[in-house]
Order: sequence, then structure tokens, then C-alpha cells
Amino acid sequence: MSLKKTLTIAGSDTSGGAGIQADLKTFQEHGTYGMNALTVIVTMDPNNGWSHGIHPIPVETLHAQLQTAFSTGVDALKTGMLPTVDIIEMAGKAIKDSGLKDVVIDPVMACKGEDEVLFPENVDAMIQHLLPNAKVVTPNLVEAGQLSGMGTLRTVEDLQAAAEKIHAHGAQFVVIKGGKQLQHEKAADLLYDGKKHYLLTAEKTETTYNHGAGCTFAASITANLANGQSVKDAVLNAKIFVSSAIEHGWKLNEYVGPVMHGAANKFPKPEVVVTEL
Repeated sequence: MSLKKTLTIAGSDTSGGAGIQADLKTFQEHGTYGMNALTVIVTMDPNNGWSHGIHPIPVETLHAQLQTAFSTGVDALKTGMLPTVDIIEMAGKAIKDSGLKDVVIDPVMACKGEDEVLFPENVDAMIQHLLPNAKVVTPNLVEAGQLSGMGTLRTVEDLQAAAEKIHAHGAQFVVIKGGKQLQHEKAADLLYDGKKHYLLTAEKTETTYNHGAGCTFAASITANLANGQSVKDAVLNAKIFVSSAIEHGWKLNEYVGPVMHGAANKFPKPEVVVTEL
């Protein structure tokens, strides 16, 4: 028996709900063999309102990890939090040199629960070094606003305009995650393939237990691509997977509630509707 090999180049969420922990759990649920190259350790201070601490990994250590992972023959990879320009450049070069085609860039710019965009100077580096390597890029509303230069996005029309601007930076497919701030009655995400826009909608789940949803969505797309799905199918099935994970999210402590990464394999799957705009 041989498993498809999936790699996450991302940060460690010490609380276990996001980052490489979410990615590896998601890879496992999709029947792929998950590997990781660690870029940063994120800690949470229980004595200071769960405030986040960011502890980057030395670039040399990341390089050694990537050499190890790529030597195994990776089928698909995703990136997550890349906390410095040097790390972004290193990851981008390694991805380009690998020749890998199934690359998902999740342009993480902040920790959930933190209002401030982390390391805003990294946006230009992401545009230069990551987006040209991306088969799929998966920004949320804030990240899409930064990458497109449009700032605050609120409507589906905003998402369409932002997706076209982000696509122009080199990503083949753009998926913008709508989130709670999008003005839409459904939980809506937009997929743009360079020609057509597709809106993916599911019923909203009223919950605050959504920690790790973005990482889980991107990791699901990555595993689906490794397993041979088309981009459109990979995104649709990832939307189903993460919608179920959010629906069954649970309380970890007084500060955070993660999604349930394996919910889609345990409970009836939610319906997702795809509409061409």
C-alpha cells in the first residue's frame, strides 16, 4: 500500500487547533501521509487573556527540514504562517526549485483572536515569492484585502474584484474565504479560475468554535489535490469538510474552541451549493 505524501510548511499552534497540528490531522482524515516543515512556534499566555507569542524558527533549520521533506517525493503541499521575509523567500525558492505543481498557499497574516495583522511587511514578499508558485491561494477577507490592495471587503462583488487582482499576481486559482464579515445570508466562499467566478455556499453555523478553520480548509484542498481531484472538486470537497468541522466545533477552554477535524468522516455531510456567477 502506498499513500500520497502531503507537506505543510507552517507554524505550530501549541493549543493544537490550527497550524501544522490542524494540517496533519486533516491530511490523516483524507488518507494521505502528512509531513511538516516548521516555520514558527505560536504560544498562548493563559495569564494574559490568551495573547499570542510568535517564535520564528531559524531559516537554516527550515532549509534542512525542506531538504528532508522534498527528498521523499512530495505529491502536494501547503504553506501556512511564514513569519518573516527571510522565511517567505526561503520557502518560495524551495517550492519553485522542487518543481511541484500542486501547491496551496494559505497566506496567513494573523492569529485567530488577534485583531492586528502580523508582519504587514510580509505582504509584498508573499506576492513576489509565493503567489507565482501557487496552484491555489486561499486568503480570508483580511488577507484578500491586503493581497489585492483593496482593503476592506464586504460583498460578493468585492470578492470578485479582489480575486482578479490576486490572480494577476500569478496564482492559478484564487479561493477567498467569506467568513462572518461577508454580507451574505450563507457561509460563502468564492473560487476564481482566471475566467469564471464560482460561489460556494453552505448554511451558516452560529458558533465561536471555529479555531483552525482556515488551516483545515487549505489542508483539505491540498490532500484532495494529492489524491487526484481537480481544483474545482478539491475546493468543493474541502468546503464540505470544513463546514462539517465548524458545525461540530467544541470548547477547548475559556478562550478558544477548535473545529473538529474529523467530523466529515463521522457525521452526515452538509450540503454545499456551487453557483457560477
